[in-house]
Amino acid sequence: MDDAPDTAFVRIETDAGGGEVFRPNGSCRGPWDVDACHAGPPTGLIARAAESLLPEHRLVRLTVEVTRPIPFAGFTVAGEVTRAGRSVATATLAIVDLDGRTVATAHSSHLAPRPDDDRIPDTTAPVARLADAAPGPFPLAASRHGQRAFMDGVEVRYPPGQDGSPGPTTLWMRTIPLVDGEDPSPFQRVCPLADCGNALSRLTEPDTTGFVNTDLTIHLHRPPVGDWLGSRAVSTWNADGIGMSDALLFDDRGPIGRAVQTLLITPV
Repeated sequence: MDDAPDTAFVRIETDAGGGEVFRPNGSCRGPWDVDACHAGPPTGLIARAAESLLPEHRLVRLTVEVTRPIPFAGFTVAGEVTRAGRSVATATLAIVDLDGRTVATAHSSHLAPRPDDDRIPDTTAPVARLADAAPGPFPLAASRHGQRAFMDGVEVRYPPGQDGSPGPTTLWMRTIPLVDGEDPSPFQRVCPLADCGNALSRLTEPDTTGFVNTDLTIHLHRPPVGDWLGSRAVSTWNADGIGMSDALLFDDRGPIGRAVQTLLITPV
């Protein structure tokens, strides 16, 4: 196993045409397949591309559908604006492997925020306090393949009464940067955590059951504040092999949004 620490999930190289090629570091690898990425950091790169397309709007929703494993060998991200309204804008995006195949598609929604208005009720209230949480291990102790993987690039803290055991779980997470040399935006920063709901709230351990998500939708009504972000995740599994994970996302001030995943449940 490679024990060298990663400074970011990915690094950027430039292709012959001047485009960006993302090269994953060890902590971008997923827990299931040694040749595939965890979907959280690539989702952050999709958010990065979406925000660059519509910089005057706030990214509020991102839906990603993973149609093939996201290759650990590297990939590019492409996108285009599909609606450029003054208040509401949208874009479509894709992750493309180095052979030109699309491995994930995405749709983003962007809104133009108004100045704060005291006539609008503010419902923010704390979900959990970071100051009350204690350090602990990532819920999945190791990857199936034994190589460096996503859990090696995160720090975790648990509120009182939580320990990462199977079932509904609340925790705090802090990750390494998304890209070498860049400070991620608030939406980008929440993406790795948002894609962890299936692992946090799993009903059994991965040595007996696979619980891979085929998509991820992130709704953020407020940009998160701080490096430590929280998730309160619950999974529902059906005997026919289809499930769902639903996670409330929050920071130290209170809720920031939700993350929902469709799951493919496969006994080992």
